[in-house]
Amino acid sequence: MRSHLLAHLLYLLLAAGRDVTGKEVDRKPNFVLMMVDDLGIGDVGCYGNDTIRTPNIDRLASEGVKLTQHIAAAPLCTPSRAAFMTGRYALRSGLGSTGRVQVLLFLGGSGGLPPSETTFAKRLQQHGYTTSLVVSGSLSLFLALQVCVHVCGLFEVSLWLFVALFFLSILATAVWCMPFKLLPTWNCIIMRNQEVTEQPMTVETLPQRLLGEAQSFIKRNVDNPFLLFFSLAHVHTPLFKTPAFAGKSRHGRYGDNLEEVDWMIGKITETVDSLGLANNTLMYFTSDHGGHLEDADSIIGQKGGWNGIYKGGKAMGGWEGGIRVPGIFRWPGRLAAGRVVDEPTSLMDLYPTLKYLAKDTQPDRQSDGYNLMPLLEGKVDRSEHEFMFHYCGIYLNAVRWHPPGSDSLFKVHFFTPNFSPPGAGGCYDTKVCLCHGDHVTHHSPPLLYDLFHDPSESRPLTPDTEPRYAEILEQTAKAVERHRNTLTNKQASDDTHSHPNADVPSVQSQMTWDKILWRPRLQPCCGTFPFCGCKEEPTHI
Repeated sequence: MRSHLLAHLLYLLLAAGRDVTGKEVDRKPNFVLMMVDDLGIGDVGCYGNDTIRTPNIDRLASEGVKLTQHIAAAPLCTPSRAAFMTGRYALRSGLGSTGRVQVLLFLGGSGGLPPSETTFAKRLQQHGYTTSLVVSGSLSLFLALQVCVHVCGLFEVSLWLFVALFFLSILATAVWCMPFKLLPTWNCIIMRNQEVTEQPMTVETLPQRLLGEAQSFIKRNVDNPFLLFFSLAHVHTPLFKTPAFAGKSRHGRYGDNLEEVDWMIGKITETVDSLGLANNTLMYFTSDHGGHLEDADSIIGQKGGWNGIYKGGKAMGGWEGGIRVPGIFRWPGRLAAGRVVDEPTSLMDLYPTLKYLAKDTQPDRQSDGYNLMPLLEGKVDRSEHEFMFHYCGIYLNAVRWHPPGSDSLFKVHFFTPNFSPPGAGGCYDTKVCLCHGDHVTHHSPPLLYDLFHDPSESRPLTPDTEPRYAEILEQTAKAVERHRNTLTNKQASDDTHSHPNADVPSVQSQMTWDKILWRPRLQPCCGTFPFCGCKEEPTHI
């Protein structure tokens, strides 16, 4: 009798085990996406840096798949992040710039993703996922100050005009410059969902607070499929001065910040692993674009990243240094450890990859990315990106072509931003390169490089040095025409008539002064506007 009961109990335990195993197999995977701001591909150990310590990021690469040709859809934060979250070139969302307005500056501005757009988070929510965006967008104050000085300076054209419009100029100066003067209070805030919880935010505690929010979200959702997009404030300026990391690196404050990034990535990985989620969680590490070459001063020194052997950097059009970024995927048991993929891939590939893994088969709008899983798992050897298009604002700046059956990777540049001073490698006068007018040089015929043999884009090809020269330009031109046919409207606006490579879809542009500039009614505020202010005690982790 006793043995019979024991046998029956053993059967029940085994049956229960089978049920649990079945549930684990059927459960959808979790996603932890980690994006650094302005990180150069040459800043990370597993991509060749031997002086900055990044052991936790390097560990992700050794335990997963490293992409060596991972490409941002734009060399600047706003269009790059829009493309990342939607799987489409930013142009399709109206987030390509026509002139000096290149990024969204104010929380109180009306620009942003139009209602017709969707993100991977929205798609996954429809399939049972709990989603979280832990993010802090830090602005470079020089951008705001430059605009303010420019606007206020308009009223000093001549003495008589200044006198005639004295009172009007005072009023206009106050209205236009107020957002810049109060930028730290109005723009540097902490929100939880739709509620402002701290204004202005305490910069010194921000890294640990962001990390704590990310860890808490993972812990709360151990039993449910989740998507976490952890977007770090590092290593964008202003750089942090966290005591635990200050002075510890060999590269000043920038190096200190990068080693703090690595520590934070390690803490997120530790949280996933300690909760037993590793085998059911796809972890991803990247940057929104390349390092900012021009960002430096005499006190702190270099404040921008290092892009390794690649030419150019942030905001410099289609040069590799501004768009080639780290790309690391870890998923134990699903992705082979230590695998390296040298095929062209894009930040826009995350959208269709997440959709595929979430078993989202519903129709969607025009996509510019591809599901990466066959490539990551080694089921295919070739990327589906035969052509990739590189935009500088709304202007088609360059195209890369990976011919079928060939290791070659050709890059055609139609125009390039003018470096100032010439040959210095950056746009030091304006702090970021611009994409229009006298700020660029058009090339006829286009500049042509073979990135397979010349990844630093230092040796332009000619008909004498490249037998396929004419074919490459012809195939690229045909690809451009096919691509433009997928845009809803090829009619250039008044601002772009002089630019042969301008593309403007019918969706309303979000990168105009009207959309960018601060509007009081849209300003997030805790307390009584305009005297906003509140304080939240940070959670200890």
